Amino acid sequence: MNDKHIVSSFDAELEQIQAHIMKMGGLVEEAILDASKSLKNRDEELAEQVRANDKAIDALEQRVNDEAFKLIALRSPTAVDLRVALSVMKVAGNLERIGDYAKNMAKRTSVLVHMTPVEGARSALRRMAREVQLMLKDALDAYIQRDAELARDILERDRDIDQMYNALFREFLTFMMEDPRYITPCMHLHFIAKNTERMGDHVTSIAEQVIYLVTGALPDENRPREDHYRAELHLSD
Repeated sequence: MNDKHIVSSFDAELEQIQAHIMKMGGLVEEAILDASKSLKNRDEELAEQVRANDKAIDALEQRVNDEAFKLIALRSPTAVDLRVALSVMKVAGNLERIGDYAKNMAKRTSVLVHMTPVEGARSALRRMAREVQLMLKDALDAYIQRDAELARDILERDRDIDQMYNALFREFLTFMMEDPRYITPCMHLHFIAKNTERMGDHVTSIAEQVIYLVTGALPDENRPREDHYRAELHLSD
């Protein structure tokens, strides 16, 4: 087998793996939108569908990892090609985590439908989720196009997600202090907001992988966090 054929085979197999990434990304985008829609509309059936569909996302991550490991083992890629092969696994891992957060949102929706509605919260959370979904769409486009500038723009946009989270945090505190009936629903809504903010963090990780692929180095500056309130509740995922 000549070198040209080996390179051609590697590229074809890598292209197939990246096709799985794009399919996985589409499912994750849909999960974000459906989870937020189920929350806004208090739709338990849609929330359950989001939870069920997460299995397909998990299966695709496993497939990406299996095929990437096989590609590395059999093709002995060069340093540059190895970087690309490893990146697909990192991107798949971030997508899987975002899918998990969407599933967790759906789980809490099934609880919240039986509680006192918190005025304005569901619409605000849906807007936040929509922004994360748009960031993810752009991150995947940047990945396929190897567009480092678009990836850097996504890192900046994540500040907006942090600010939206902070605003919601304050709003939930106000509701809880004014009326004890809102304490439990606001706690659930806070977890949803926190999970959505974490989705944004994983999207930025995908963007950082794009920058790494294009430049050979991860962004060297520490992005300032806008979130100053998370520690105050001492809550875990």
